[in-house]
Amino acid sequence: MPDISDNFLRLVKIMDELREQCPWDKKQTIHSLRSMTIEETYELADAIIDEDWKAIKEELGDLMLHILFYSKIGTEKNKFTLDDVLNGIAEKLIIRHPHIYGNVVVNDEEDVKRNWEKIKIQEGKNSVLSGVPKQLPAIVKAIRIQEKVKQVGFEWDSVENVWAKVEEEIAELKEAITLQSQIKIEEEFGDVLFSLMNYARFLQVDAEAALEKTNKKFIERFKQMEIIAANRGKQLTDMSLNEMDAIWNEIKKQNH
Repeated sequence: MPDISDNFLRLVKIMDELREQCPWDKKQTIHSLRSMTIEETYELADAIIDEDWKAIKEELGDLMLHILFYSKIGTEKNKFTLDDVLNGIAEKLIIRHPHIYGNVVVNDEEDVKRNWEKIKIQEGKNSVLSGVPKQLPAIVKAIRIQEKVKQVGFEWDSVENVWAKVEEEIAELKEAITLQSQIKIEEEFGDVLFSLMNYARFLQVDAEAALEKTNKKFIERFKQMEIIAANRGKQLTDMSLNEMDAIWNEIKKQNH
């Protein structure tokens, strides 16, 4: 029975063959692959939200293929090899886990995160925030920013203070609305969202996942509302908001 290394090398061989023989694979570049990689990552994220383990397995395979594809192109351009990629991540993990591979003592995961940030600064990073990808979705980016600055002590000391900040930002948004300044409204609305992301973090809630679950719940309920309306011989476009709201509340009661 093949072991993990045999299966990995089999996949590497297939990637090499596809790159050499398949017209589509021959044409791909790091730029043409980029959007597909992002799509595959989101498909994995969907599978994780749904806890669909079969889909998670399949999407991980797709992402693995993309990693090999980029590595193949890197080798062709004499930039790096797959071996460089594997050794690079292995060495980085060893260096950044001195509590496992060295004599550093940690008490909990927060100590691990603080050490991680210190090591990255020692490696030449010019800012604690330099590792936050520019292309991250805004909600995920906000959480990453907050997690990173926390490691250098820039953090609220209680969840009550975080909520007070949320209320302060909401008050500033209301003031901007009163002034009818669209630029200020957008700025203050962003501040409200950022403070809410921080509050979610203090509540140990994954804000991105929570919002996506709400999106899915809304979609499911709205589709149910369309079906119920159709079964009653009606279309949503011909119904009043009160009529639609009544059906919506029916669905909410059924789901609870």
